[in-house]
Amino acid sequence: MKVAALIRNGNANQAFEIREIEKPKLDALDVLIKVEAFGLNFADVMARKGMYAAAPPIPSVLGYDVVGEVIESNCEEGESLIGKRVVAMTRFGGYAEFAKTDYRACAVISDQMNAAAATALATQYCTAYYAAYECTSLFAGDRVLIHAAAGGVGTAITQLAKLKGCEVYGLTSTDAKMDYLKSQGVDYPINHVHEDYVAQVFKHSNGKKIDVAFNSVGGSTFRKDTQLLDKGGKQVIYGAAEMADSRGNIFSKLNLVRKFGFFTPISLLMKSQGIIGINMLEIADNKKMVLKRCLEEVVKLTAAGELKPEVGGEFPVDKIGEAHAFLEGRKSTGKIVVKW
Repeated sequence: MKVAALIRNGNANQAFEIREIEKPKLDALDVLIKVEAFGLNFADVMARKGMYAAAPPIPSVLGYDVVGEVIESNCEEGESLIGKRVVAMTRFGGYAEFAKTDYRACAVISDQMNAAAATALATQYCTAYYAAYECTSLFAGDRVLIHAAAGGVGTAITQLAKLKGCEVYGLTSTDAKMDYLKSQGVDYPINHVHEDYVAQVFKHSNGKKIDVAFNSVGGSTFRKDTQLLDKGGKQVIYGAAEMADSRGNIFSKLNLVRKFGFFTPISLLMKSQGIIGINMLEIADNKKMVLKRCLEEVVKLTAAGELKPEVGGEFPVDKIGEAHAFLEGRKSTGKIVVKW
């Protein structure tokens, strides 16, 4: 089978090569999927740059989410999926014509569902659902801050927050995305490059603090969010994109830790606040039924028209370098997908 193999770290346009390798061998509880399309995630960018410790050694096949048809099962439980079109989360290996995954990491989708939009449901929408509906509870009138609100997870959290009737403050780095945020239901789009977002949130909220902050950037933004957090509020951290702008050496990592700052649990106790970290790879590895529940719920909400995954760009597999560069440049809105 063909794969888009990561052969070197660094520049996106020099990092990948289309290669022929053997189909993956199925482990217990695995199914094999003939892949139509696979999605890109920011963790892929970090892995390409050699800054993601969980990534397999080079040469490797990245990829967390695929859409395709189940053609084989190595367990009785997965046999009912054979012949079905699914969206699935993979443990790497998604940049391939055939990908394996645990049968519990699959959800059946209709033939009519757009493949590009469907790829967003595995990683982005599962992360968003787990963050917004399982790790915390959103209620009507809650003030919610979303970093990188125009990205894949940011878009998903925005949609989920609006379903609950929340007041959403969405951050972006470019004026070009402001209209997009408004179209998604963001009440107060803020360009954090041109404006101090802490001051802007207080301005729009008439001095009121926020109830939940969803942060994929980390670093210095963590301390800023702390200034904004109300009593009983929560910070949900599911990324450290600020690290992507560094060189990835020990000094840049220590600097990122410094930017996060230091805190004591006593301060959380006194203010009844919480800090929640999310790594969906760990959930996928160790909480299979949680992943299954999240995936099935976002598929159900999408089929009902409650959620509307946005496609930020579609690329053929021979343009995977361009797709990576596009995502890394943070110019995209919604999901970036690559098709065979």
